[in-house]
Amino acid sequence: MNAILNPGVTRRSVLAGTGALVLSFSMRGALAQEAQVKPGDESSNFQPQVEAAPELPGSLAKTPKLDAWIRVAADGKVTVFTGKAELGQGIKTALMQVAAEELEVPFETLTLVTPDTGLTPNEGYTAGSHSMQDSGTAIRNAAAQVREILIGQAAQRLGVPAEQLHAEKGAVVGPDGKRIGYGALVADDLLNVDAQPTSKLKSPDSFTEMGTPRQRVDIPGKVTGGQAYVQDMRLDGMLHGRVVRPPSPGAKLVKFDDAAAKAMPGVVQVVRNGSFIGVLAEKEWQAIKAMRVLSLGAGWEEHASLPDIAKLPEVLKGMTTKDGIVKDAQKPVQGVRSVEASYTRPYQVHGSIGPSCAVAQVKDGVTTVWTHTQGVFPDQGAIAEMLGQPVEKVRCIHVEGSGCYGHNGADDSAADAALLAQVAAGRPVRVQWMREQEHAWEPFSPGMVTKVHAQLDASGNIVDWNYELWSNNHSTRPGSAGALLPAQYLEKPFQPDEQELKISPEGNGDRNSVPLYAFPSQHVVWHWIKDMPLRASALRGLGAYMNVFTIETFMDQLALEAGADPVEYRLRHLQDERARAVVSLAAEKFGWQANQKAPRDHGYGFAFARYKNLAAYCAVAMEVEVERDTGRVRLIRGAAAVDTGEIANPDGVRNQVEGGIIQAASWALYEGVTFNDTRVTSVDWSTYPILRFDALPGQLDVHLIPRPGTKFLGAGECGQGPGGAAVGNAVFNAIGARLYDLPLSRERIKAAIGA
Repeated sequence: MNAILNPGVTRRSVLAGTGALVLSFSMRGALAQEAQVKPGDESSNFQPQVEAAPELPGSLAKTPKLDAWIRVAADGKVTVFTGKAELGQGIKTALMQVAAEELEVPFETLTLVTPDTGLTPNEGYTAGSHSMQDSGTAIRNAAAQVREILIGQAAQRLGVPAEQLHAEKGAVVGPDGKRIGYGALVADDLLNVDAQPTSKLKSPDSFTEMGTPRQRVDIPGKVTGGQAYVQDMRLDGMLHGRVVRPPSPGAKLVKFDDAAAKAMPGVVQVVRNGSFIGVLAEKEWQAIKAMRVLSLGAGWEEHASLPDIAKLPEVLKGMTTKDGIVKDAQKPVQGVRSVEASYTRPYQVHGSIGPSCAVAQVKDGVTTVWTHTQGVFPDQGAIAEMLGQPVEKVRCIHVEGSGCYGHNGADDSAADAALLAQVAAGRPVRVQWMREQEHAWEPFSPGMVTKVHAQLDASGNIVDWNYELWSNNHSTRPGSAGALLPAQYLEKPFQPDEQELKISPEGNGDRNSVPLYAFPSQHVVWHWIKDMPLRASALRGLGAYMNVFTIETFMDQLALEAGADPVEYRLRHLQDERARAVVSLAAEKFGWQANQKAPRDHGYGFAFARYKNLAAYCAVAMEVEVERDTGRVRLIRGAAAVDTGEIANPDGVRNQVEGGIIQAASWALYEGVTFNDTRVTSVDWSTYPILRFDALPGQLDVHLIPRPGTKFLGAGECGQGPGGAAVGNAVFNAIGARLYDLPLSRERIKAAIGA
C-alpha cells in the first residue's frame, strides 16, 4: 500500500541520509534550574531546592526529542511523525494542517507517518478524543521550534538578524527577498537542541492553513476502491488464515479431527494449540471452507454461565461491587419535591462494517504485524508476551481498518495473525474474521444501570443531586497477553488482566457521571463491578454515553416537573459561559421556541454535555416523528453547536460530530446484544440491527464556535451523549411517555403508547 508496509524500513533508515535535520538532545540542564544553596549555609543536612522543570506541551512531555516528530530532508521534503492513528476521524488531515501551518510549508508537500513501533513516538492508545490535544499540540510546538531553528541557521548564512527573516513555503526569506530552501539549510551540521516548554507559535490572525476547511487525505482511496484498509492488503506470497472460534465463551476443545481439512485443496497447514484452532491456505475461499470443515470436526465442552437477559439489570445490581465516590459535595439542603428514576442499557457491539483483519509476517526473526489496533505499542508488548519473544522482536504497524472507534476485534485478529505467521515459513499471513465471529467475539461495550434522585426547591431549581451507576471499567485493552482473545485459549493460556477500581479526572465507566451543572449539593457513586458476565471493553465514549443519556433525559423530566422549558432549565443551572454559549447557539440554529408544541406525532428534544467535563462542549437539538402503528422513529432534523477550542479543520470537526450523533441515535433506537444462557445470539445484522442509510435525518447541521488561540479540546466523542439523549427526549415529547430502558425499540414504544 505504501512504503511503510515494508518490514525492512526502520526509523534509522528513514532518518539517515546526507543533509537530514536530525535533532537529538538531553533534557538535563536545559529545563531545570540549578540547585541553589543558601548563603552561609553549608550544612551537610541542607537539602537543596530544585525548581521543577516546566512540563513540555502535549505528547512532547513523553517524547521530547524533536526528531521524533519532524524530519527535514536535504531535498527540503518534510516528514511528520505521529503516534495517533487514523480511525476515520480525519486526524491525518488535521495533523498535517497543524504541521504545515507552523513549519510554513505547503500542505501537499508533507508526508505523515502514522503509528509504527519502529518509527513513530509512543503515544499509547488513540482514544479519549486526545489526538489533537496530545499529538496535535506536540506537532505544533515541535514544528514551530524547527521553523525557528531553520530561521536561525539562515540568519548565520546571510549575516542578518533572525528578526529580519521569515519562513515561507518551505524556505527562509531575507529582507531583500533572497530565499534559502529548508533542504539547503540542513546541509550543514546543526547543534543539538532541546525541546522548549514554550514555542514561538503563529498568531491565529496569521493562519493560512489551520482553521481552513480541507478535504481529507484518506477519503479518495476509500470511495474509489483503492487500497485504503488493512483488509485490502495483498503482499507477495501471502497465505490466508482463518480461525475457528469456540461456540461460547469459556468453551474448551475436547475433540479435534483435522484429517478432512488437511486433505482439502490449497490447505497449507492446520494449527492447534490448546483450544486455539487455525488454518492456512493459498486462497481465501479455501481457508474459509477449511475453517468450516474444522468446525465440524471440533467438539467443545460448554457451560451455561450467562444470566437471563431479561433480568440483566437486576443481575448487574446484584453482583459483588466496590463503591467508588466520584464526587462528594453533599450539603444540607431543603427541597420541596423529590424525583427519582432508573435507567438501563444492554451490552452493545462496535458494529464494524468490515470484520477485523490483520496481516503478519516473520522475517529475519522479527514478527511484523499490520493491524488496525488503536494502540500499536501496547499491542506490540502483548503479542511479544504471547509469543514468548522479546518486545524488540515484534513490530506493529497501524493500517486503517474498516472498523469502529474502541476496542473491537482489531487486537485479537492481530494476535491471530501473529500466531499463524510463526508456522508460515516466512510467508505473510492475512487473517480476516467472519461476520458472526466479529459480532460474537469482539469485546462488547458493557451493560449498565444508572439511578438518579434529585430534590427541587419551590422554584423548581435542583438543590440536591444523587447519582449511582453500576458498571465496570469499560476498558480491557492490552495490557498484557491476557487481553488478547487467542492467548486465552492456548495450551498454556494467559489470564486476563486483573481489573481495579480507579477514579480518574477523565473517568472510564464513570465518565461524565458528574454533571457540569451547578447544583448546591451533589453526590456521585460508582458501584464498580469487577467481573462482568460477558467480555467487555472500550466503545466510543466509554461510560459517557449512558451517563449523559441518563443525566440529560432526567434533566428534561425535572424541567417538566418545574414547568420550565428544557433549554431555559439547563441555562438556569449552567455557570460555565462556554457551555451556555453552545446551548444557546444550538437552540437558536434549531429554531427552538420555549415550550413550543410539536406537530402531531412529532417531538423536539434537547441535550448538552461537555465530554469528560474536560474536552469539547456539545449541545444537540433533534426533531423526530413516531409512527404509532409500528413504533418506528424517524429522525427528521437536527442542529448541534460545538466548542472544541482551536480548530485545525472545521469540516473535520463537523464530520466527527455528525457521525457521533448518528451513531448515538443508532445506539438509542436499535442496538443491543442478545444471548441465551450459553451463547451470544446476535451474530449478524438481522439479529443486531443498526441504523441504516434510509433512516438518516433529512437535515443535520453542526455549528462551530471558533476559539482561536485556545487549546485543542478534542471533538471525536463529544456528540455521543448529547446526540442519544436528544433523540430520547424527542421521543418522549412525541409520545408523552418516558422510556428508561435502552434501546428505545419499536416494541417498547408501542407498549408505552398502548399501540
